[in-house]
Amino acid sequence: MTLVAITEERGVTTLALDSPATRNALSAPLVAELADALTVCGKDPTVRAVVLTHTGGTFSAGADLKAPPSPYTFVDLLRQVVELPKPVVGHVTGHVRAGGLGLLGACDIVVAGEAADFALTEVRIGVAPAVISLTLLPKLEPRAAARHYLTGERFGVPEAVAMGLVTAPDGELDGILDALRAASPQGLREAKRLVTARVLETFERDAEDLVQRSATLFASAEAREGMTAFLERRDPAWRL
Repeated sequence: MTLVAITEERGVTTLALDSPATRNALSAPLVAELADALTVCGKDPTVRAVVLTHTGGTFSAGADLKAPPSPYTFVDLLRQVVELPKPVVGHVTGHVRAGGLGLLGACDIVVAGEAADFALTEVRIGVAPAVISLTLLPKLEPRAAARHYLTGERFGVPEAVAMGLVTAPDGELDGILDALRAASPQGLREAKRLVTARVLETFERDAEDLVQRSATLFASAEAREGMTAFLERRDPAWRL
């Protein structure tokens, strides 16, 4: 079963997360398939840019609680997007939750349709947005990051643009892609190295600590209660 749909048009390869039955939850198989597709794009000289998008009404619901990738595997995927020698444009037209925001944070440009919404829901199941901080915290406005890390509130496209998560409305997608087609491969590669340098410094400094922190949180009794409550569609024990 294919979990990532691949299409190509005029030097742009579109990778669509294609597991709508699971709301494109980041399972180990989906992450592996996406990583393989990105590897192919990175090596193909005919690919000028990559669009990362989705089928169904959800870009990604975050980690698949039934078949999650290891934290190290997910870190590798995020780093692969950041280091890919081609620009990666995220295109969202639906819901984005938890780890899905980390994947958008790894993209170089993100466009979103009016129906898109976002939430960092980790605190509601007893964990924290640890690993995805590698791509989010270097880019997000600090006060907005604090609010949404702590509350898990849902927010829309205007807030996402203001806080630095989203670049522009998706009406600008075609113009952005045409601009990337007009740029030289070397120019794009070297320009991307400049704008991703600070994010990669965060990987070098913090990745190991955040992976260990994530593993500890997910193994805790509080997280087990939170994940069980989520899967059973009930309030967790701590809900006031």
